[in-house]
Parts: sequence; structure tokens; C-alpha cells
Amino acid sequence: MVREAASPPSFPPIRNPCINLLQIYRLVRQLRSLEIGEQCLDLLSKNRHSCNLLAFFLWCSPGSMRLLLLVITSAYRPLVSNRLSERVVRRTCNAIGLFQTLASHPDTKMSFIRASMPEYLYAFLKTRSRERNYERLRFASLVVIGSLVEVDNPEVVDYLLATEMFPCCMEIGTTFSKTVATFIIYRILLNEKGLNYLLSMPERYLVVTHCLENMVEILDVEDEEYLPHLLKNIIGCYLRISENERLANST
Repeated sequence: MVREAASPPSFPPIRNPCINLLQIYRLVRQLRSLEIGEQCLDLLSKNRHSCNLLAFFLWCSPGSMRLLLLVITSAYRPLVSNRLSERVVRRTCNAIGLFQTLASHPDTKMSFIRASMPEYLYAFLKTRSRERNYERLRFASLVVIGSLVEVDNPEVVDYLLATEMFPCCMEIGTTFSKTVATFIIYRILLNEKGLNYLLSMPERYLVVTHCLENMVEILDVEDEEYLPHLLKNIIGCYLRISENERLANST
């Protein structure tokens, strides 16, 4: 059963006043509408950066989180049966986009994690298909996890380690997806618990370093926009691993 926010945080002052604040609130309330719910979802996703209170509206509005979860989980069956339609992918990506709003907002991030919401995205991260629709879902999900680790927070790292969310699917996808995946790995490794988790079992170390090695070997040198960022993250991961004394002494 999905847990709504038991004690909704108090509303902060509007840092960037949103002209259409009332419209955004109405769209959230209308998400449950059978007639216009999908249209509202699409509009909210497209305008999710225009209102800093959207995360509060989504989290605190009764039934909103349940609806987003229904949209996301409804994609599981077509995902495994290779029947992802354009409509399903678009609707699911819109819902995941609103998840990203919750994950990036400092006042809803921890409630989002404590309700185990990110785990509903793991199915999209574990797919191995390189088809465009699968890549769209994979990338959207990686962005949510990336938003969680963007700001250093030990509780976030603890959660990702406890749920075994080490995106070793980072070999799959576009350079952009790989860049986000390696950023997540790097941010986890910056935390001492994250580094110890990686090095506590040889299998974990070998899997991650093997993925990094493979990515270096198959770099898309023509992708000039994201390639430097990907290389920066890969080098950062190697540097962080090399800082471990036990590993350094054994080499």
C-alpha cells in the first residue's frame, strides 16, 4: 500500500513565484480524472520546472502518488513482453518526470525515499534492450536516481546500497544514459560507505570495474557533447577506487 505523507511539511515561501500556480494546483487535482487525467499528466511533466511548489502539491494531494505509481507499474507487463507502445512510454516517462521533481526537491526527497518510491523504477534500469523506447524509460529513471545523489546525503547512499541499486546496466544505452549512470556510481563512491560496499566483495568490484573498462573500449568518439562528461565520471570513479588503502597496497 502506497504511503502518503503522514505529516506533510509546511509550505515554504515561493522563491520563484509561478504565474500559473493555481493552474498547476488544479492540474494535480485533476490527475485522477478519467477524461483528462492523461492530458493533465502530460502538461504537468512539461511544466514541472516552472513551479517550485509542484513537489508539495504532488506529495500532499490525496491519491496523486497512487496514480503516478499506477501509471508506472502499468508499463511492467508491456516492458517484459516487448510490447511498449509510444503512448505507454510517453505516459510512463511523464510520471517518471514527476518522480524526478519529488526526488530533486529538498523538502520532499527524504519522504520520497522513505516511502521506497525509487524501487518502482528499478525494472526499467534492469532492461538490456537497446531499443529507443527502452532507452527512454532507462534514461528517465536514471535521472531520478541522479537527482537523489546530486546533493551529498548519507541516508540517500544508505538507501541505495540497501536496495542494491548499483546501476551496473551502465554499459547499455546512449552516451547520455551512461554519463548519468556513471555520475550515480561516482557520487555513491564519494561516500565512505559506498566505497566500502563496493570493495567488501570481489564480485562487486569486478562487475563495476569491468563495466567501466567496457565503456572506455566502446566510447562513441563522435558524441562530442556528452563524451567529455562521461570520461570525467569514469576517471572520477577510478580515482576514488584508487584512494582505498587496502586496494592500493595490493597493487
